[in-house]
Amino acid sequence: MLTGENKSKIDKIWDAFWSGGISDPLRVIEQISFLLFIKRLDDLQTGKENQANRLGKPIKEPIFAAGQDHLRWSRFREFEAEEMFRVVSQEVFPFIKNLHGGLDTAYARHMKDAIFMIPTPSLLERVVEQISQVPMEDRDTKGDLYEYMLSKLTTAGRNGQFRTPRHIIKMMVELMQPRPDDIICDPACGTAGFLVAAGEYLRENHADLFHNEALKRHFNGKLFNGFDFDSTMLRIASMNMMLHGVENPAIEARDALSNSAGDITDAFTLILANPPFKGSLDEETVAKDLLRTVKTKKTELLFIALMLRLLKPGGRCAVIVPDGVLFGSSKAHLDLRKILVDGHKLEAMISMPSGVFRPYAGVSTGILIFTKTNSGGTDYVWFYDMQTDGFSLDDKRNPVEQNDIPDVVESWHSRALSGVEGDRTARSFLVPVQEIRNNKYDLSINRYKKMEHEELAFESPQVIIARLEVLEREIAGELAELKGLVG
Repeated sequence: MLTGENKSKIDKIWDAFWSGGISDPLRVIEQISFLLFIKRLDDLQTGKENQANRLGKPIKEPIFAAGQDHLRWSRFREFEAEEMFRVVSQEVFPFIKNLHGGLDTAYARHMKDAIFMIPTPSLLERVVEQISQVPMEDRDTKGDLYEYMLSKLTTAGRNGQFRTPRHIIKMMVELMQPRPDDIICDPACGTAGFLVAAGEYLRENHADLFHNEALKRHFNGKLFNGFDFDSTMLRIASMNMMLHGVENPAIEARDALSNSAGDITDAFTLILANPPFKGSLDEETVAKDLLRTVKTKKTELLFIALMLRLLKPGGRCAVIVPDGVLFGSSKAHLDLRKILVDGHKLEAMISMPSGVFRPYAGVSTGILIFTKTNSGGTDYVWFYDMQTDGFSLDDKRNPVEQNDIPDVVESWHSRALSGVEGDRTARSFLVPVQEIRNNKYDLSINRYKKMEHEELAFESPQVIIARLEVLEREIAGELAELKGLVG
């Protein structure tokens, strides 16, 4: 978790931008991302220099060539404000825009239209000094820092769709356990939070992949795939991935549900996503093959149809859905659940508390986990009633001791695969597929969970009446005494 002191430092940077004339949160985070990226390049160069000095060899693939030292963060931060502004705006920014030297990389494509928007030397000087005081060495701290900044996007209304709490993302990644040979996709990637978390999981659990040249190339290239239609988010996603050590992820400009998105099918082995649910779309703009899968305008249903199209046979998916997907009674809702249960292998439904997305949204959600088979295979569906996530469920979202997430992950990986349904009053249990079919494919946990009711013991009516009679006699006596006093 990011400390209060570091949060305060980020707040000061944010306030500096606002007082300096940049009030759009999306633009603020974009400009901060540029500066963080410039600082990170200097850190990487320093690491290469230290390694070269230890080995007594020339620097391998230096970021800054001879004569470019003044473009490094540690150098220009010492300049006077006017000179710093000139160097950053006229030299450093063009340098990072052309960092890949004309290669057709995601970073190069999305940086092409980037604009340096810091308007004055004084604002740049303040922000550079403040960013220099924020610790960026530790990978987890850097991730928490970026997550805290991204959380501020939600103040811009529509941008709230881009953020999924980092601990929920991490839980979903740990549930799915990405493999080095996976091809991972988030079809509504926003700032690439799921892709970053998957990369961190692989670093921690499969560090040996970097000793295999083919897997290393795969990691830095086609392992990570993300779609979004907002150019600013694509830039932030690309920088976010590069800041986390992924050189050339396949981050593409693509409105995943539209006719113009292109016909990508059977392409990915793992999808991790929290797609935006913005109501209904114009049917004319929706890809026709998705409408053939499920006849609807609702984005929450169309995205699941899209994921089934994108996955290779045998591919896995973990996706956050609003509760309406689980029990909605329309034909489209029923058809989609039937496709998941009978056409593929629906494996799990994890019910999350409604406060998980506060203070940005109070919607109740669940996580669906399924495998694309094209031939059915659902035998039992694993349900988990997650009640706490380590934070209070009010708008403040303060850390609390109660946290079901470790148990969710442990229970999922140790669950019985078939035959043993378990206690329906427990947090997790298995439900046979036929029972789900008999309930019109309803996937809401309350349909199957048994509630324990505490037996309450009451006194008999005779005892209660006798007690009332005693009280009545006492009241009558006291009233008679009162009359005597006033008479």
